[in-house]
Amino acid sequence: MEKLEVVPISRFGGFVVNCIPFPEFGDFNPIDTLNSKQTMPKSVGEKEKTRVLVADDNHDILMLFGELLELKNFDVVGKARNGKEAVEFYNNSRPEISFLDVLMPEGDGIYALEKIREINPNAIVIMVTSDLASATAERLRQLHASAIVYKPFDINEILKVIESLKSKDNLSHLKFHN
Repeated sequence: MEKLEVVPISRFGGFVVNCIPFPEFGDFNPIDTLNSKQTMPKSVGEKEKTRVLVADDNHDILMLFGELLELKNFDVVGKARNGKEAVEFYNNSRPEISFLDVLMPEGDGIYALEKIREINPNAIVIMVTSDLASATAERLRQLHASAIVYKPFDINEILKVIESLKSKDNLSHLKFHN
């Protein structure tokens, strides 16, 4: 039986199992991409990854959610710790989908949703929250949040929400997900 080697790749707890260099990459080293802007060569016919922004004031949730999305083949173009950073990342990178925590310091998720809507009224913005207050849900409805996902969430549910929203022509119908 072959021995598995576990190689740490980030201070956030990520790892690669059985990391072996692949000769077809030439001088390209997949591990080097973790600390640089270098990207893996695309295969013929490979689709572009969906670009996403993640905003949450909880560092662990932010890093874990970002890593889970990357494992599911999304390109995480920004990780923001508050609403103001989220708006800056959105304005600079124009992701296809934004995930915003509702309760954050320095401009909460509602602030960020308002500003993103000013930049792009048709943006896909999924609010992620543990706030079950009906007033919060009503405010998000008024601001045309694309969906609300309640914490704790399952990454597979997030994927279903994304597919549902991407397949709709009309994104103005608010969806609630547990």
